Amino acid sequence: MKHLICAAMLAALGLTMVSGQAPARKITFNGKNLTQDQTAVMNRLEQVAGVRLPDGAYWYDNRSGAMGMWNGPAAAILPAGLGWGGAMPANCSGGLTTVFVNGRALHPMDVASLSQFGPVYPGRYWLDAQGYYGFEGGPALGNLIAAASQAGARSQQQHRTFSDSELGVIINPAGACTSSGCLYH
Repeated sequence: MKHLICAAMLAALGLTMVSGQAPARKITFNGKNLTQDQTAVMNRLEQVAGVRLPDGAYWYDNRSGAMGMWNGPAAAILPAGLGWGGAMPANCSGGLTTVFVNGRALHPMDVASLSQFGPVYPGRYWLDAQGYYGFEGGPALGNLIAAASQAGARSQQQHRTFSDSELGVIINPAGACTSSGCLYH
């Protein structure tokens, strides 16, 4: 009797119960449903990561492995080459910038994130799963993973605050002088 009541409640919500398992997932990548084999791969990745991707529409960059919610910025890195959803539409992140990576117009938040490593110029770029990037059709210009690692190392340097007034001043480990005081280590 409980099973019939649960099935009726699920049906009322538009959900179905398959052989006592959870309802079917409603996830698309690049506008297309995953195949059964692709869904199995996604389920294994979710198990390893310990997270479950909520139902929804997502984009996936087959070359770099970047993925995000439809009309949104990059949110995660998956293994590259999964082929989920086929070709990635240029406007899958909202198409609000003139910076393209692997054919995708970056979301403004993606551009802001990349700006931490230096200026980001309008143009068409490629990015692979190892972090190498360059202009479309050109050689590698650098590596984002190395740039992120260097930026992380710089941001983890110890900073000290010195103040002889209401204004606090950030002092680097080598020491610095400001109009409100000096501190050396």
